[in-house]
Amino acid sequence: MRACVYMCAYVYTCLHIHACSSTERSSCTHAPTCIMEEHPIILMTRCIAIFIVRRTCWRCLATVRGQHQHRGMSRSSVVERARSKTTEVFHPIEELEQQGVLATDVKKLREAGIVTCLGVLQRPRRLLLDIKGLSEAKVDKIMAAARTAAGDVSYRSGTECLAVRQRVFHLRTGSDALDTLLGGGLESASITEVYGEYRCGKTQLCHTLAVTAQAADESHAGRVVYIDTEGNFRPERIRAIATRFSIDADDVLENIAHARAYTTDQQLELLREAAALMCESRFALVIVDSATALYRVDYSGRGELSARQQHLNQFMSTLGKLAEEFNVCALVTNQVQACPDGAAAMFSSNPLKPIGGHIMAHASTTRLALRKGRGEQRIAKLVDSPCLPEGEATFEINAGGIADAAD
Repeated sequence: MRACVYMCAYVYTCLHIHACSSTERSSCTHAPTCIMEEHPIILMTRCIAIFIVRRTCWRCLATVRGQHQHRGMSRSSVVERARSKTTEVFHPIEELEQQGVLATDVKKLREAGIVTCLGVLQRPRRLLLDIKGLSEAKVDKIMAAARTAAGDVSYRSGTECLAVRQRVFHLRTGSDALDTLLGGGLESASITEVYGEYRCGKTQLCHTLAVTAQAADESHAGRVVYIDTEGNFRPERIRAIATRFSIDADDVLENIAHARAYTTDQQLELLREAAALMCESRFALVIVDSATALYRVDYSGRGELSARQQHLNQFMSTLGKLAEEFNVCALVTNQVQACPDGAAAMFSSNPLKPIGGHIMAHASTTRLALRKGRGEQRIAKLVDSPCLPEGEATFEINAGGIADAAD
């Protein structure tokens, strides 16, 4: 019993001295000889109580320190975590080499504009056979390797589809009213078509989104592909809009990959080249302003209408696959024409209709019709969407681009 008391006295003294501050330790009068005068049961009780209190405090201290360390890590690695969240799900075409495909055949695919494994599966087999140097046996082997590398592309449950949809994001347009109409902004992995007559704000919307795509949060921000078919891209306008959003104008311009297209064939080729760019760095938006202008030039007669629609369908299909594969927003502008049927125009609320007919209507996921309002105000009408109701929103165009209309 006496040995137990001595042990408790020693532990009690150590715990008590450790609990004291530096100024208290020098004046502490507790000593083992004094403690020996305590009743053994009281001494053991005090010792156990102090031990429990100190253990609890140590745990609390460890928790607080852990929280501070976690917060510090969050501040320093916010960009890294954002990048990890947006790790692309596409598989570069070079992964086919790991499945036994020859490097020379992979090079042929890349030269043909196929830069991902999913891109192989999105191409009809007959088009792969048109690539010089690829036999039927090689094409079959390439497609089998692409299925293995890209993962399961067969049926999936609705729950799995919902999980895939979680990576879809929205880019803000600069106008809260327009964002609300679009369900949060421009949707990724889909095509948004904006049509209307001249001076209704189509190009201004393109310029504004080219900036907001880079002003978004870290997990969604990215570079911009800008295919210009009408020569309306203005870098100085981009600088003015960037000033409104308080971001460096030089950085914004540097992150815009602009290309001027003069023919429909070049327009399609630029889109295929964009896929190669997206394999190298993060992109958030593809803009085509305008998607149909060159088709009205290259295919001018009624006798060429069928060829025009086939080529336009190929372009829109390529754009849709690109948006879905790389999870980017795709924005196309479209021109309008007067309704050729005079009787139909007479009884129609809007005698103007978009170019491209049913090809454009079916290829676009979301369709917006713009028209002029009072002064600099514009009215956007949601014409078609798979999940949003029809509606209208009013916005204005000012020095900072697209903005909410002033009351």
